[in-house]
Amino acid sequence: MYPRLFTLFAALLCSHCSLTTAPENPGSEFSARPLALVNDMDAGELKEKLSQCQNISLSPSDMVIGHRGAPLHYPEHTRESYIAAANSGAGILECDVTFTSDKALVCRHSQCDLHTTTDILVKPELAAKCSIPFTPANPADGTPAVVKCCSSDITLAEFKTLRGKMDGYKAMATTPQDYMRGPEQSHERRGTLMTHAESIELFKALGVKMTPELKAAQVTMPYQGFSQADYAAALITEYQVADVPANDVYPQSFNPQDVLFWIKHTPEFGQQAVMLNGRDKDPTFNIHEPTSWQPDHNSLKSMGINIIAPPLWMLLSVDDQGRLKASEYARRARAAGLNIIAWTVERSGSLTEGGGWYYQGLEAAINNDCDVMQVIDTLIQNVGVIGIFSDWPATVSYYENCIRH
Repeated sequence: MYPRLFTLFAALLCSHCSLTTAPENPGSEFSARPLALVNDMDAGELKEKLSQCQNISLSPSDMVIGHRGAPLHYPEHTRESYIAAANSGAGILECDVTFTSDKALVCRHSQCDLHTTTDILVKPELAAKCSIPFTPANPADGTPAVVKCCSSDITLAEFKTLRGKMDGYKAMATTPQDYMRGPEQSHERRGTLMTHAESIELFKALGVKMTPELKAAQVTMPYQGFSQADYAAALITEYQVADVPANDVYPQSFNPQDVLFWIKHTPEFGQQAVMLNGRDKDPTFNIHEPTSWQPDHNSLKSMGINIIAPPLWMLLSVDDQGRLKASEYARRARAAGLNIIAWTVERSGSLTEGGGWYYQGLEAAINNDCDVMQVIDTLIQNVGVIGIFSDWPATVSYYENCIRH
């Protein structure tokens, strides 16, 4: 899991969005955050343009993708987070898909993150079923707490009794309650967990498109006769059962075999299948050395892959004047005929301090949180992305509605 930070204006969010029912006009609120970011920008043409849009009406856009909903201020992959994302202008919402012990598909970023994203540790009967039950930290010798709770440890019925919480934990906790709070927890906001099928129905009610990510299983596959192909097929089946048009769905995976499975067996959904790029984990990959990009962009296109989704730092570089520009990686992808989705803005460390993992190599062009607006501008205008994942979609939506509409 990559680093995150609840940034300076996280509290300045929409205070009156519906959290119990799908709003009649999804995306009707910007919140104060994008306005604060624009106000803090360096003087220039982009700030001047963005400053003129403070009273603009918001229209949802496919450019704006709610990454796990709106987890900057709502528990990720919960009903409340998804509705907040739609209220923030997201035209596409993401359910990361994993499965329970009875092989039901549910929305969680990781199969084994229940101990940091839900209240499972204060439900003794369920906490006892965790792969690694809670062992308290030992402050005397500096040993951190140990625990691992997976969706596959419990049934769907048990999963549905949990409540989502803001992702975080306290490593040196001596009690489950203390572990759950986490070092950055300033409130105890809770949310309603969802199955994949429930997310589909909610997204239909919200009038948005859908981008499910098939997460890597953290149990040995096949699992009780449930193969990887069964898993990939089950994801698409739930859209077919719900009569969702294939062009409203962007199935994603870091596993090329999942994407190729969709292209071969469900080609109508495979047309918009997204190949997520996790090449940074390959020791032979070097963003500055095109010969290490194997398979290269032309090869991906020849396999039938139409959309790739690399992290921000692969798509951007810095010119001699310290300004952001499209990277060679991005230019070659576009030249090969690939569409690009970028991930993830409003998620990394403080841009004042360089931005962390998502902004590696871009520090010369980043010195303030408001520089996210320049990042968005470069991704859209120079890289030519078709979508941007965001932990607070209002920021991308403000730009999109102001500059592009």
